[in-house]
Amino acid sequence: MAAITYKDAGVDIERGDALVDRITGFAKRTHRPGVLAGIGGFGALFSLKELGRFEDPVLVTGCDGVGTKLKLAFMANAHKTVGIDLVAMSVNDILCQGADPLFFLDYFATGKLDVEQAAAVVEGIAEGCMQAGCALVGGETAELPGFYASGEYDLAGFAVGVVEKKAILPRPDVVPGDIVLGLPSSGLHSNGYSLARKLVFDVLGLSIDGDLPQNVGKVKDVLMTPTRIYVKPVLEAVKRSSVKAIAHITGGGLIENVPRVLPPNTKAVLSPVAWPMPKLFSVLQAASGAAPAEMFRTFNMGIGLVLVVAEAHAAEVERVLKAEGETVYRLGQVEAGIGEPVCILSGVNG
Repeated sequence: MAAITYKDAGVDIERGDALVDRITGFAKRTHRPGVLAGIGGFGALFSLKELGRFEDPVLVTGCDGVGTKLKLAFMANAHKTVGIDLVAMSVNDILCQGADPLFFLDYFATGKLDVEQAAAVVEGIAEGCMQAGCALVGGETAELPGFYASGEYDLAGFAVGVVEKKAILPRPDVVPGDIVLGLPSSGLHSNGYSLARKLVFDVLGLSIDGDLPQNVGKVKDVLMTPTRIYVKPVLEAVKRSSVKAIAHITGGGLIENVPRVLPPNTKAVLSPVAWPMPKLFSVLQAASGAAPAEMFRTFNMGIGLVLVVAEAHAAEVERVLKAEGETVYRLGQVEAGIGEPVCILSGVNG
């Protein structure tokens, strides 16, 4: 009887080696000070001492995935942008503690490794790392025969950042009268895709190459737009201005995420007319027939990141962010509340 090899069982080591060769160059482009050893070893090494600017450094970590947005990547055969999404979801989270992302690692799992497909994903991850200013130092590629449908894969990743202990956000001095600023999203980012796919494909009956109503654009272009990475402009504002708190608007929307950075006995009162809501959300709401409150709990509705600042410093924070190329909206303010913090959207849930 002929020998049965690992390849016969569905795992091709040579394909894995070919992928490593392809992605090494992507990782090298993300190098930053502090990286001592990255891809190739059993572990990556990073020296905080080489950063040289922290008195009492605290490491901040975040882990996330891309969710069912991957289903669209498979349908569209477009894999680079979900790599950007993977980085964005973690680095935007640790940004909320005021952390500067240092390095990132990914996990890519598939049934049968397609080198071109996987390389496109990792190229996107490297692009996201460059946008965030962090190094791609390693990861894991797992070939799991029989575990995934043909042509499909799953992604996970985590970021590690650093912040001076005395500068950790949110600060404890968030008080009534503080201003809530919002930075625009690029679309759905990586949240609400289970509902979005149902509405677009089942309710509206569109194909991946179809056109969304209201001249929003092609399905694959609009829904595959990657999550914005806010790290560089926002860290500039944190360094040069008085930012008290930051909230990443992910699953749960403004209603669920803003209260996470507020102290007890406060509430954020926001006005939905304070920013131009992208037409995509109007299309999805019309297709769903959902109440506005449900939409605001499912999607970011056009705001991807929120900052809380003292009223006296709001203009300076806006100036710094705009100088960094950001568009900034004054969404509302913090007011006195009772008990656990909440977020109230005028005319939506209060």
